[in-house]
Amino acid sequence: MRLILATLLTISLISCNNDSNSYELSGEAVGFEDGTQIYVYTLENRQPKILDTLTVSEGKFAATYPKVDESSLNFLRVNEVKGSVLFFPENVDMTATIYKDSIQASRVRGGKQNEAYSQFVEKMTAFNQRKQESMEQFREARLSNDTATITAIQSKNLNIVAEETAFKKEFLKENSNSIFAAMLISEMMGRKELTVAEANKFIEGMDQKLQNSAIVTDLKSTLETMKKVDVGSKAPNFSAPNPDGETIALNDVLGKYTIIDFWASWCKPCRVENPNVVRVYNKYHDKGLNIISVSLDKESQKDKWIKAIADDKMDWYHVSNLKFWQDPIARQYNVRSIPATFLLDENGVIIDKNLRGNALEAKIASLLGDK
Repeated sequence: MRLILATLLTISLISCNNDSNSYELSGEAVGFEDGTQIYVYTLENRQPKILDTLTVSEGKFAATYPKVDESSLNFLRVNEVKGSVLFFPENVDMTATIYKDSIQASRVRGGKQNEAYSQFVEKMTAFNQRKQESMEQFREARLSNDTATITAIQSKNLNIVAEETAFKKEFLKENSNSIFAAMLISEMMGRKELTVAEANKFIEGMDQKLQNSAIVTDLKSTLETMKKVDVGSKAPNFSAPNPDGETIALNDVLGKYTIIDFWASWCKPCRVENPNVVRVYNKYHDKGLNIISVSLDKESQKDKWIKAIADDKMDWYHVSNLKFWQDPIARQYNVRSIPATFLLDENGVIIDKNLRGNALEAKIASLLGDK
């Protein structure tokens, strides 16, 4: 849910109006002493801002707020416990239950969006419990070297993941016209659980007010960027300095097939994958395979970048703006995690993405291997 929690900090949307000019937030504070203060936060310019401070009395708290046309995601927080209780103000009366010993199980009820969010979280909690149980079984099977059980558990895990993804998509179909739907689409795109086409279809089903909101506007922009670097699209050209300070452009180094490889000297998975990429490059370079690596190292890490290239024997094109995650090429290609790769044909068209290990070698072999 990390990506959802990060996305929550960008939301500002239109709310509906009811007859009354105010709505009430009341709740029960389970396990908290009288006098405990509960802080109600809202968002202003994407930053948390305290809206109100409530005091627990006889295990309860309450406050009344004026209805407004513009509302943002709100959340409750208590200093003595970690975490927040999220809710969506919808100008309707809401009830909250906050547990001192389980902030994760705490909820705010009232309004369609809060109900949909609560149902979603409860279902995801159940999925996570199943995955945790499966992981424990997997550890036991590994300790006993029970290969048959290990295989069965791996297959079971794949089914759980597929079931979880199917549930999310069905949830979006039934709750597409909501703030939370937009947040969920963003998270699923980050996890590669939705294609750009699927995401756009869900967005098209939202009403115009929601489509004009900040979160959906940002989401559309991200999807447009992703579409430009999707399979079948012409890879955007870029240029950047190599380790010697000379500018190299993608279009100048295209081979029969070209891999754009996003990595960094500090990225352990990248360094683990590098020997495999080196092996594939050495085997197929003479047949037309080129590689240009884009490093996400920092300015202060230039020496480490150059040393990693030599240590890992990466004898191909290298560029970097040395701007870490602010690298303009990484942003241009919507790279949010590394290693990340794009495979291009001789015309610079993206034909595959994020191939690693045996999958990378098998793909290149199918293109340049002996027929």
